[in-house]
Amino acid sequence: MRLNTRVTRYTIAQAAEVLGVSDDTVRRWIDAGRLTAHRDDRGRLSVAGVDLAEVAEHQAGAEQRLSHSSARNQFPGIVTKVTKDTVMAQVEMRCGAFRLVSLMSREAADELGLEPGVRATGSIKSTNVVIEKD
Repeated sequence: MRLNTRVTRYTIAQAAEVLGVSDDTVRRWIDAGRLTAHRDDRGRLSVAGVDLAEVAEHQAGAEQRLSHSSARNQFPGIVTKVTKDTVMAQVEMRCGAFRLVSLMSREAADELGLEPGVRATGSIKSTNVVIEKD
């Protein structure tokens, strides 16, 4: 099995959306050392998805920032944990202050490339949670 060596990176604005906080809060967390960021060759800050997933796991009391749409209940977030067996996968996400868990086929999780640090959107429909990769 080959490991994925590509690192998913998030802009400050994307990290803020995933965590349900403002861009300024993310910048303060970077300045305080709570979140690690790196500059690209153009000088723009970005955060590694796996680091963002770790902060999302520990951020329980953050305010949510959800669109108010009666037609679709979508929660942008970040994958924090994926547990697979031979047939099924359990995917956990942090969407601001909320934790979403979805059960799906292992094949679906593999096709979507779901792993900790990947940005995704959880869609709630009745008792089902559907995750779409951003």
